[in-house]
Amino acid sequence: MRIAVLDDDLLLLEQIKGTLECHHHVCHTYADGSSLLKALRQETFDLLIVDWHLPDMEGTEVVQTVRDMGGMQLPILFITRRNDERDVVEALSRGADDFMSKPLRMGELVARTTALLRRAFPESMGARMAFGAYRFDADKRALSVHGQPIDLKNREYELALFMFRNAGRLLSRTHLREAVWGDATETPSRSLDTHMSRLRTKLELTEANGYTISAIYGMGYRLDPASPRPHAAPEASAATPFLCSAVTEPLETQ
Repeated sequence: MRIAVLDDDLLLLEQIKGTLECHHHVCHTYADGSSLLKALRQETFDLLIVDWHLPDMEGTEVVQTVRDMGGMQLPILFITRRNDERDVVEALSRGADDFMSKPLRMGELVARTTALLRRAFPESMGARMAFGAYRFDADKRALSVHGQPIDLKNREYELALFMFRNAGRLLSRTHLREAVWGDATETPSRSLDTHMSRLRTKLELTEANGYTISAIYGMGYRLDPASPRPHAAPEASAATPFLCSAVTEPLETQ
């Protein structure tokens, strides 16, 4: 998962970064609120860890701004030396999802971030997943559409799986390249565009199949469930029009 950590204590930032990366997360660090908020205009993350006292603003202001920017579903863990009940209440009421007091215990930090991510992204866990006509078998690294197997190269499969696991979310280009290629700095931007184009064709990502993919200028890509369309009843019938849409099946686990 891609995590952003905001704290003006540089030593603590490095400690958190090292701990989270040991648990296979990608961690980006910021020392002031303005830097993080600027990054969020171009980047996407799976979780934020935010300190209360910052050089340029209060952490509660950062959290409130993130929520106002549309990040209502983004899990946020608040960290601070303040541990009075009123402080906890204020942090949670401003939009934080969880609260930790300093000094941080790294084992507890990992446990809390894992719990927040599990609640936020439950469909990222199973080996077998179904999204309407699209069915993934992570153990076999196989994808079928309407029961027909699709021949995908390794990166194409990884990208398809990541997009469906995050359906409905806008994902920045850097987020996608880090998640699929592992190191965004070494991945040419056009490679992502080429892979997305191939997926759109190979998977027939159209409204008829229940999912469409969109390029968001200046940001990245988003895979969306197709909007249900009303179907008119035959002229000879007085039946009321109904809605018909592809349904994303729940996560299946072995």
